[in-house]
Amino acid sequence: MDATVMYKITYGLYIIGAKKGDRINAQIANTVVQISNDPITVAISINKQNLTHDYILSGGYFTVSILDQNAPLSLIGQFGFKSGRETDKFTGVNYSTTANGLPYITEHSLAYMEAKVIDRLDAGTHTIFLGQVTAAENLKAGEPMTYAYYRQIKKGGTPPAAPTYQGTQKEVKAERAEKADQKMDKYVCKLCGYVYDPEKGDPDNNIAPGTPFADLPDDWVCPVCGVGKDQFEKES
Repeated sequence: MDATVMYKITYGLYIIGAKKGDRINAQIANTVVQISNDPITVAISINKQNLTHDYILSGGYFTVSILDQNAPLSLIGQFGFKSGRETDKFTGVNYSTTANGLPYITEHSLAYMEAKVIDRLDAGTHTIFLGQVTAAENLKAGEPMTYAYYRQIKKGGTPPAAPTYQGTQKEVKAERAEKADQKMDKYVCKLCGYVYDPEKGDPDNNIAPGTPFADLPDDWVCPVCGVGKDQFEKES
């Protein structure tokens, strides 16, 4: 079986919110599907190990915040690579709550919906929650973030352009070409998979395009998960 066939399926990028008692939590998810229209019903897939999974089971409701293309990597990292068991993910984030007290993101979200769990399906590592939509609102106009856009544009997942070397070049030219190639190497975060592409830089953190990885400030951190430069390795 060729598992890469799964890469052809399109996904969005969402923040799923939930509530347990007076506590709230949320996480990134890429699987939200409308199942029916009357009543409006959606399905989400959540990993059983995640705190949000426990909150949905306990509270019986969930929210979906639909992210726009301009959502920064820091926001995605906040809800995708940090645990609600160890940190308050909503610190510094603009959000509001539904009439039932569930959180949804108000900044960098095109819209949100709230749903009541009406059924669930065991899918091995994940649970598929079926929810009847109880509230929904458009927040602003814009283009929704897709998972492909996140990987290819926001994370710089495009394959690197290798320079061409001529066998007839003089040694000094070959050396210069080799150094230039090294400066333009991409580096991958070992924790979250973010790819630093020097051709694109990191504009969200004032790193100009054309800045080699070696020239990044010592205090620069991964814009997705927040680890330091020592947690990066050259892309092979």
